Amino acid sequence: MSYSVIYKDIGQKDYKETWDYQADIFNRLVDSKKPGTKAGESYQNILPGTLIFVEHPHVYTLGKSGSENNLLLDFIQLQAKNASFYRIDRGGDITYHGPGQIVGYPIFDLELIKIGLKEYIYRLEEAIIRTLNEFGLTASRLEGGTGVWLDPETAGKARKICAIGVKASRYVTMHGFAFNVNTDLTYFNNINPCGFTDKGVTSLQKELGVRQDFESVKSKVKENLQEVFDLNWIKE
Repeated sequence: MSYSVIYKDIGQKDYKETWDYQADIFNRLVDSKKPGTKAGESYQNILPGTLIFVEHPHVYTLGKSGSENNLLLDFIQLQAKNASFYRIDRGGDITYHGPGQIVGYPIFDLELIKIGLKEYIYRLEEAIIRTLNEFGLTASRLEGGTGVWLDPETAGKARKICAIGVKASRYVTMHGFAFNVNTDLTYFNNINPCGFTDKGVTSLQKELGVRQDFESVKSKVKENLQEVFDLNWIKE
């Protein structure tokens, strides 16, 4: 059975403002499932899932299990880069968000989709892998690491094109993925991406040698997410 989802493309938005925005949606969905609440008795008929697409200004985010040593800048250097830094409540280590990157925040109820967190992450990766395949690029997963990679098992050539970090409570997800499309990759030089020191990062633009139509790529990602999760788009 299809899972009903509201799609929200909010354009370019500050990271903290967006974090608060998705947290509000997440908390309402989690609260609706608590025993003893009116919504908890039939929450699936009340609150659908939400998929947020956004671009952020330059920002570094560190997951709850990550090390601040993987940020190679101090506060003054961050300011000089016109970048901000947040320690946040998702899994994973450090990553970068910025213009030209598709950031997706699925706030889904995995209980209704009938999958666990591992399968959820696998399907997020699958949507990006399928998108890259449409551009003639063969991408895959890295054993022991989340996200989508090119040449993941080739020493010296492994490079990440999409990072994934999520949080879940009562089977409800938040945070999500960051897919490098026309991203300024020099900003990754200031971190050990996702804690790795021996692997690189890349973007669709870098791999194809030409700047991409951002809206067109976004549309393909949305379509592939719809397919892998069997989503039914609804209006708010």
